[in-house]
Amino acid sequence: MIIKPMIRSNICLSAHPLGCAAETMRQIEYIQARKASYAGLPGPKAVLVLGGSGGYGLATRIAAAFGSGAATVGLSFEKAPSDTKPGTPGWYNNRAFDEAATAAGLVTATLDGDAFSNEAKDEVIATARRLGLVFDLVVYSLASPVRTDPATGIMHRSVLKPIGQSFKGRSVDVFTGRFSDAEVGPCEEEDIANTVKVMGGEDWELWIKALAKAGLLAKDATTVAYSYIGPALSWPIYRDGTIGRAKIHLDATAKSMTARAIVPGLKAYVSVNKAVVTRASAVIPIIPLYVSVLFKVMKARGNHEDCIAQMDRLFRDRLYMKGPDGKILPPAVDAEGRIRLDDLELLPGVQAEVDAIMEKIGPDNLAELADVEGFKADFLAAHGFGLPGIDYDAEVATL
Repeated sequence: MIIKPMIRSNICLSAHPLGCAAETMRQIEYIQARKASYAGLPGPKAVLVLGGSGGYGLATRIAAAFGSGAATVGLSFEKAPSDTKPGTPGWYNNRAFDEAATAAGLVTATLDGDAFSNEAKDEVIATARRLGLVFDLVVYSLASPVRTDPATGIMHRSVLKPIGQSFKGRSVDVFTGRFSDAEVGPCEEEDIANTVKVMGGEDWELWIKALAKAGLLAKDATTVAYSYIGPALSWPIYRDGTIGRAKIHLDATAKSMTARAIVPGLKAYVSVNKAVVTRASAVIPIIPLYVSVLFKVMKARGNHEDCIAQMDRLFRDRLYMKGPDGKILPPAVDAEGRIRLDDLELLPGVQAEVDAIMEKIGPDNLAELADVEGFKADFLAAHGFGLPGIDYDAEVATL
C-alpha cells in the first residue's frame, strides 16, 4: 500500500515502515560516527530499556548498544501491522534496531507488552535468564497516559492540568499555522493521585525490586528515569500542575532507592532532558510553539540537540565519565540530585531570547521567528516520513 502522513491536531495516525527504519539507522550512524569517543569508557554491559521504541528510549538503546557494545533488552507496547494497516512507529523502529544490532553481532531482545503488568516483568526476567544477562543499567522511559495497578487491577489515568486555577496558553498547529488559545481548568484532587500513580516512581521501583529479587540486577548497578521541567511559561500547567506532582514523586523515588540500596551500590537518578519533538510532546498545550521557537534560538547558537545527541551526551559526559584512576566518576547533578541534560535549553540567555520572541510572535511572522519547518521535520521523522532516499509514492509492504 501507499502510506502517507495522516495528521489530526498534531497527532499522526500513520507510520511508514521504510522511513522508520531509515530514521532508526540515522541515529545508529550518529553513534557509530562517534564510536572512537566511547573507547576506554567504562560503559554498561547489559541494559534494560523500559519504553525503548521511540524518542529518548530508542536513542538510549542505540547509544548503549552501538556506543558501548552493550547487550540490550527493550520493552514497549506496540501495535503490530496487518496486511491493510501499518503498525505503530515503535513496531518498525524495534524491528530495524534488532536487525542492525544482530548484524553488528550485538545481543538484543525486544519484547512487546504492558510494562506496568507483572506478566511483562516475568517475561523480561525469563529473557534475561535465557540470554545470561545481569543488568548494570536500567532505564525507565515510559510515557503512557494510563496504568493498571498490578496489585489492585484498578486503571489510573493521568491528566495534564493545573492545580487550583485555570491555565491559559497560546499554541499553534504547526501544519496549518493556525494559532489558538488553550484553556485548561483546574484538576480535581483525584486527578493528582491518579497522575502520580501513572507517572510517578511507583512502577519504576517495582521493576527494580523485581529484578533485584530475581538476581538480575548487578552490584553497583545504575538506574535512570527520564523527566522534564521546562520553561517558566509552562510551569502553571506542567511543573506546578498534576504532572509536576508526579515528577516530585519520581525524584523522591530516586533518592529513596539510592538510600536503601536495593542491591549493594545501587544508584538511582532522574535525568531531566531537553525539550524535543516526540509523539507525546506535540499535543501538550503551548509546547509546539515553545519548541519551535526554542529550536530557532538554539540552532542559531549552535547548541541544539535532538534525542540521539542528548543520549550520546548522557552516556559519554554524565553516566560513564572516567577519572584519572580509571574509575567511573559520579555524574554531575543539581541540588536535588538530578542529572540535567536540559542545561543548554535553560541557559538564561536562551530563555530570555525565547521569551522575547514569544511576546511578539504571530501568524504573520511565525515562519520568520520560529523553526516551524524543523519541528515538522522532526515530527514527521518520528513517524517515518520526510526521510531522504524514500519514495513515498511507491507501494510498500506494511509487514
